[in-house]
Amino acid sequence: MAQYLVLIYEDEANWAAGGPAAEAVSKGHTEFGQKHADVLLGGNALQPTSTSTTIRDGVVTDGPFAETKEALGGYYLVEADDLDQALAIAKDVPTLSGAVEVRPVLVLG
Repeated sequence: MAQYLVLIYEDEANWAAGGPAAEAVSKGHTEFGQKHADVLLGGNALQPTSTSTTIRDGVVTDGPFAETKEALGGYYLVEADDLDQALAIAKDVPTLSGAVEVRPVLVLG
């Protein structure tokens, strides 16, 4: 079995607005976790990009590394037989209006 990181990108303004759509997506994440409990190795939502700190060339600055409409908002670590299975799992991740990226975990050593 291989591990894949499912990265969830969203427009933070949509989450900040809250409302029924955000509540439905939050409920969707609970349902996603129940449906895929057998392959989920972990996952978390992230604080807004305004709380991030970036280090580039040894210089520490507040804020995200780049300006972007969609920001990394959370992730799931899943275990799957192959990329096709990981993609099938990732298609179930609820989003308000964002994207989901699937990347294999690099095993070193």
